[in-house]
Amino acid sequence: MKKLLTTSAVLISVAAAVFAHSGVENQAVADRMAGMKTIGASMKTLGSMAKGAVEFDAVAAQAAVDAVAAKAAAIPVLFEAQESDPMSEAKADIWTNWDDFVSKAAALESAAKGVSITDAASVRDAMGAIGGSCKGCHSKYRM
Repeated sequence: MKKLLTTSAVLISVAAAVFAHSGVENQAVADRMAGMKTIGASMKTLGSMAKGAVEFDAVAAQAAVDAVAAKAAAIPVLFEAQESDPMSEAKADIWTNWDDFVSKAAALESAAKGVSITDAASVRDAMGAIGGSCKGCHSKYRM
């Protein structure tokens, strides 16, 4: 039952993200925003566990970490086309500093793949490792 509730919460978060970006006209931008929102929803799952707002669930936490790793691996493909949309939060610096951007995506993937969820403390460690990678990219490439 707990797994069903957790899965339902993740699906609702993803659906909300898709709805929130329904005004995006450029499909490439919409696709990359959906990918980023999936990472955000996964981080929210981990953050809720790390704060104790929801009960620790090793399966759900590892699924969230795995989702971050999978989406991080897709970041270069999602951003390869230099596309824009008024709703996009991506800075043009992404494409002028492409190699750095791709290395930051690889660092996020590596950070997520380097995490093993074993207990509640490992969720906090995961938040630190993965969150640092997110911040490193967002501070430079997100409006």
